Amino acid sequence: MNMAATVPVTARNRVLPFDPLFVSAVLCLILIGFVMISSASIEVAAVRNNNPFFYMIRHGVFILLGLAAAIVVLRIPISFWQRSGPWLLLVGFILLVLVLAVGREINGSVRWISLGPVNLQASEVAKFAMVIYLAGYLVRRLTEVRSSWKGIAKPALPLAFFVFLMILEPDFGAAVVLMGSVMGMIFLGGMKFSQFALIVIGCAVVIPSLAMLQPYRVVRLKTFLDPWADPFGSGYQLAQAQIAFGRGDWFGEGLGNSVQKLFYLPEAHTDFVFSVLAEEMGLVFALLVVCLYGLIAVRMFRIGRRAEKLQQFFMAYLSYGFAIMLTGQALINIGVNVGALPTKGLTLPLVSYGGSSLVVSCVMIAIVMRVDYELKRLLADAPAPATTKQRKKTAGADDEK
Repeated sequence: MNMAATVPVTARNRVLPFDPLFVSAVLCLILIGFVMISSASIEVAAVRNNNPFFYMIRHGVFILLGLAAAIVVLRIPISFWQRSGPWLLLVGFILLVLVLAVGREINGSVRWISLGPVNLQASEVAKFAMVIYLAGYLVRRLTEVRSSWKGIAKPALPLAFFVFLMILEPDFGAAVVLMGSVMGMIFLGGMKFSQFALIVIGCAVVIPSLAMLQPYRVVRLKTFLDPWADPFGSGYQLAQAQIAFGRGDWFGEGLGNSVQKLFYLPEAHTDFVFSVLAEEMGLVFALLVVCLYGLIAVRMFRIGRRAEKLQQFFMAYLSYGFAIMLTGQALINIGVNVGALPTKGLTLPLVSYGGSSLVVSCVMIAIVMRVDYELKRLLADAPAPATTKQRKKTAGADDEK
């Protein structure tokens, strides 16, 4: 008996409904984030809120909300998201307009809508909505996207509205992540390389021009080039982040032993939590966190590639879009922390303090897990390959005829 012929049937029964490496990497980052938020925020919370565990408790609640949302989303078929793309785009647009009208200002930016005890960051929902809409658009207009500029120009209109509203907040970092994700999705959809190169060149001209429109961004760019020119003024935040990395060395000062979090490093539990992590746990652990993001990106792209091979294009582009968005934002945040990029107000996905970012990231990951599950179901429901014995029997019957 040919055992190789029976392997697909046996393997099909043993396949897990989720990707264990993917889920493990996500859970590791969430747990690392909880530990680091607890460590980085104790002193700040004690002074600001008279409760050293204030941010730790809130972050724990956000984790529970994110996991609950993920469990709910896991039960929603992917077809629902494909039908809902235009409506989600409308919701994202309304939230971006609403935040400019009634939003709450924090640190000079109006990015949050107050919902009682929590704040909703509109740009996080808008980015999520744009990826779902664009995945559906690419499925409907794939031939047009691959053959003409017209197919590329159509999604550029809602993208331009979203980017314009984000810059008004201002949230330049979210706008860059959104543009990068959209460009990546269209390129993976089959856009000609010459067209992609022209768009990249155009963005390389437009993005710096937009950055120059507001004086604080010009200061950030100058600070990025030489933070030590004004280490107690405009370069203070970046200089303190670099000190944190220097203190951490290879293996860190030990969990809870950061000095920079003691009011030296601003936003130590949000945008610059990676610097505190490097100081307390060292460069080796920081590189491990980077590897976890790399593992998540690889698994998400593999899921997307498998969907594309099975002709499930909406699932494929959805997975690609979320992969680019999550890992791109992570790389930008880490780049800012190490001084490789100008300062942006972007969180580190799954790790930084912030309910909107954490919950939306969990929902994105849950949708990709649902894609993986539906693909496995699709393969499981496919007719089993015939064994050698069955093929011989069929051939014999044909010969008799």
